[in-house]
Amino acid sequence: MPPGKKRNTVPARFKAGDRVRVKDLPNLFYTRTQVFVRGAAGVVVARTHESLIPEDEAFNRDDGQPEQFYIVRFRQQDLWPEYPFERDTLQTEFSDRWLEPATG
Repeated sequence: MPPGKKRNTVPARFKAGDRVRVKDLPNLFYTRTQVFVRGAAGVVVARTHESLIPEDEAFNRDDGQPEQFYIVRFRQQDLWPEYPFERDTLQTEFSDRWLEPATG
């Protein structure tokens, strides 16, 4: 991005404490979304930063679209039912487009 040019910001859809579900989307280009969390519900711990979507960043697009990133916490037993310890959790980061509000 040229010096002095400000990227548009996008509003955060989620806040700490919100329950979200990770979408099960196809990998068309690049993703940091692990397969074992797809479809799982967790709780947003924090909004971390805003960045260009990976496709725009990879192609160095000056007019790229930004998106929010969040840390989400999961119970490990929700990811792996045979996991032996009920209170253990796992946290990982997701971009906004991989998350949706969890219902139920």
